[in-house]
Amino acid sequence: MSDNPETTVDFGFRQVDRAEKAGMVRAVFDSVAPRYDLMNDLMSLGIHRVWKRDFVTALRPARSDRLLDLAGGTGDISFGWLTRGGGPVVLSDINYSMLSVGRDRAMDRGFGADLDIVVADAERLPLPDRCFDRVSMAFGLRNCTDKNAVLREARRVLKPGGRFLCLEFSHLTVDGLKRLYDAWSFKVLPVLGRIVAQDEDSYQYLAESIRTFPDQETLAGMMEQAGLSRVTVRNLSGGIAAIHAGWRL
Repeated sequence: MSDNPETTVDFGFRQVDRAEKAGMVRAVFDSVAPRYDLMNDLMSLGIHRVWKRDFVTALRPARSDRLLDLAGGTGDISFGWLTRGGGPVVLSDINYSMLSVGRDRAMDRGFGADLDIVVADAERLPLPDRCFDRVSMAFGLRNCTDKNAVLREARRVLKPGGRFLCLEFSHLTVDGLKRLYDAWSFKVLPVLGRIVAQDEDSYQYLAESIRTFPDQETLAGMMEQAGLSRVTVRNLSGGIAAIHAGWRL
């Protein structure tokens, strides 16, 4: 149940009915799924691969540990975890189209034995308490309607001593980059979306969703309010992205 009494919520720069956002986000990712990985490379000039590699390193994969990859989409974090020797993974996403791409990629890489795929809403996980050593979420939290609920669920399914890590676009810490970053986000990305993915509107939304996402300090506070402890923040590329991490103690 949401603890937010507001009946509307942001969908990019627009305000939409709270009950409608999940369906609207699902439609965005249904549309972009076939070209999602290619567009990630183009949008970030390949830097997202470096961020994700750093994120997987921060997860500290171990064969004895079990990972829940929330909003895992096409599987990059799950595959990185398994490649580094991590234990079994549950790859979860609300969007079936994204998971279908992830499933095919997993089979191509021979990861089927150590990977379970679950279509689930991160705000209401159909999973028992205290069953994972790590919970990851990469570039998914900003698309959720009730972010506080997601954080509470992440803590709930962690074992005591387990850790939640979130990789997400964040707020620039280098003022001189802002004009260039805005031009890239609002003038270049939608055009790339139109040309490559035949969907300009979805990439306009994705650019806007970054700007409405909580800044580093606010998200750290939200994690603490959800019951996570010893929360840390690591900025990447001048704050374009950040890794937040917290423990269930």
